[in-house]
Amino acid sequence: MSEMVKVAVDAMGGDNAPVEIVKGVMEALQESDDVFVYLVGLEDAIKEELKKYQYDESRIEVVHASEVIETAEPPVMAIRRKKESSIVKALYMVKDGTCDAFVSAGSSGAILVGGQLIVGRIKGVERAPLAPIIPTENGMALLIDCGANVDAKSNNLVQFAKMGSIYCENALGIKNPRVAIVNIGAEEEKGNALVKETFPKLKECEGINFIGSIEARDIPAGAADVIVCEAFVGNVILKLYEGTATALVRQIKKGLMSTLKSKIGAALCLPALKKTLKTFNTEEYGGAPLLGLNGLVVKTHGSSKAIEVKNSILQCKVFKEQRINDRIREQLAIGNE
Repeated sequence: MSEMVKVAVDAMGGDNAPVEIVKGVMEALQESDDVFVYLVGLEDAIKEELKKYQYDESRIEVVHASEVIETAEPPVMAIRRKKESSIVKALYMVKDGTCDAFVSAGSSGAILVGGQLIVGRIKGVERAPLAPIIPTENGMALLIDCGANVDAKSNNLVQFAKMGSIYCENALGIKNPRVAIVNIGAEEEKGNALVKETFPKLKECEGINFIGSIEARDIPAGAADVIVCEAFVGNVILKLYEGTATALVRQIKKGLMSTLKSKIGAALCLPALKKTLKTFNTEEYGGAPLLGLNGLVVKTHGSSKAIEVKNSILQCKVFKEQRINDRIREQLAIGNE
């Protein structure tokens, strides 16, 4: 058996807490014998939810947190004032080594701020980016950054490319991942000031497989494995990606149910269609890790259901097994020599 991975899970974070959070934890424990979970939040609410399940009590511990940080609260103020919140208590558990990782569907701002202030960045990391996995025709790609650094500088994007390559190769199993920078055209001279400044630095950067610019329309086709951008652009891409996928699924269902013939056709193609649509379901890929911290912090969607919570927990297992943080430290040490 592999080394046990200890994950603190925010039981109070997200629209479906604690019901879907606890359900996701149970599914993760059933799928892997190497995971131990700390459920952090309102003890009574968590224990009431746990009554629904039969589980190995030696692999779950409830950690009481009397406060909850709401989505609308100012992140910095919430982190400083709500020391007994599930987010803050869990982040300190990562900081002091009680656990290896933290998973939450709660306030994005509080998680991003708390991750950097409490857990802290790896020495040499200037900014910690959020890096979700997005589905493509070829499988998957890593979008970095999607929400943590809206005013990033060119040196930050170079570090994002390095960290993204390490994560992509070791956690996702994509050898020599292709790195591209988001641009409005393929030509090197195109782009805004940030892209124009970053492009030549990425070309000269050793240790990454930089293939140039990528236009947004080429991302779903799988033209690159690591998609580099600052967070404003990345977040727009991610939200449009998710919204388009949802709209397409609705229209496909509507079309299939429109006539008797289409319903018969739908019955025949349903198994293949479900399999195909599953590959474009972002819930299948877990949450977005905040790369470059001294411990792992994973942000899942606020609307996360059990499947995304489960996959996010299992994601933490791969992160530890593949020594992602150690590899980032080694890479940055080489780059700073």
